[in-house]
Amino acid sequence: MRKNLGVQPALFPMPVAIVAAYDEDGKVCAMNAAWAQICDMDKIALFIDEDHKTTKNIRQSKAFTVSIADVPNMEAADFFGIATGNKMSDKFERTGYNAVKSEFVNAPVIAEFPVTLECELAEIVNTPNLHAVVGKIINVSADENVVGDKDKIIPERVNALIFDQFRSGYYSVGNKIGQAWNAGKGYMDN
Repeated sequence: MRKNLGVQPALFPMPVAIVAAYDEDGKVCAMNAAWAQICDMDKIALFIDEDHKTTKNIRQSKAFTVSIADVPNMEAADFFGIATGNKMSDKFERTGYNAVKSEFVNAPVIAEFPVTLECELAEIVNTPNLHAVVGKIINVSADENVVGDKDKIIPERVNALIFDQFRSGYYSVGNKIGQAWNAGKGYMDN
């Protein structure tokens, strides 16, 4: 039997994405944004509020990075979500993390996170029901330890964090259990 739960943002899993951009002085600003999604082969959408310091920086710099947060960096990833750059000018520095300028866009790559999408600002969509920052992916850089054959990322090695919207928890990505576009082929013959 099913139970009606009312309106909830009940989608799971959600990636823990760390969005980073430079401010007008070239200082790194980073935020935790679980509401992010690939929206085309070369685009990512960030469903983040207009008032975030990082959003303001993206508008100004026209570029940003999105890193996949991983289990070893959970504390810093969480901190990037609970602290606001609008009130804490040394937010990034407090973590002791390191950032280098992307070779491809005017945005910082945070060295501690294993995978980073380097993006140019494509557009900002602002309607009564949606605020989305859309980025064109210019490059993906990754730690060699998480890259396999044919330059494909191996998810189990990334040890990515996922966010539980139901109870505000973090979980790690598990093992591969099937092959996409193959696991359901048995239904094709019916």
